[in-house]
Amino acid sequence: MRCPVLILSLFVATSAHADLRITRDHGGYVEQYKEKYQRIRKSGERVIIDGICNSACTLVFGIVPMNKVCVTPRASLGFHQAYYDKAFTFGMKVTSHEGTSDLMSYYPKPVKEWISRNGGLTTDMKKVKNGNELWKIVDPCPDEF
Repeated sequence: MRCPVLILSLFVATSAHADLRITRDHGGYVEQYKEKYQRIRKSGERVIIDGICNSACTLVFGIVPMNKVCVTPRASLGFHQAYYDKAFTFGMKVTSHEGTSDLMSYYPKPVKEWISRNGGLTTDMKKVKNGNELWKIVDPCPDEF
C-alpha cells in the first residue's frame, strides 16, 4: 500500500508549477537575472508581470519563452542602457556599451521594435505601461483582466 501513496505524492509534487509574479522589481545585476530566468525557463513556470519590471528584470522577455510571460493591467516596464557597478566607478554612473549590446541581444523583436520606436536605449529610463503599447510587446494575462 505504501507504493501507490508514494507514487501519487511524487506525481503531485513534480507536476505542480508555481507562477512567478513580479510586482516591484527595479532590476540589478544582469548575470543574476540571466541565471534566475534560465532556472524559470527550465522549470516551465509562468511569469506574471503585475507591477514594476525595470532594467535587468526585462531580460525575462529574452530568456523565458514569450508564451510563458504575460502582463496584468498594473504592469509597467522600464528600459535603459546598461552601466557598470558604481562600486567600480567611484560612485559614478558609467555606461557599458558592451553590456547594452548584450541586453539588446536577448530581447525579442517586439521589445527591440518598441525600444527603437522610442529613441533607443539611453541612460534615462523609458517606460511602457499597460495598454496597446505594452500588448505589442507581451500578451495580457487572460485570467487577470
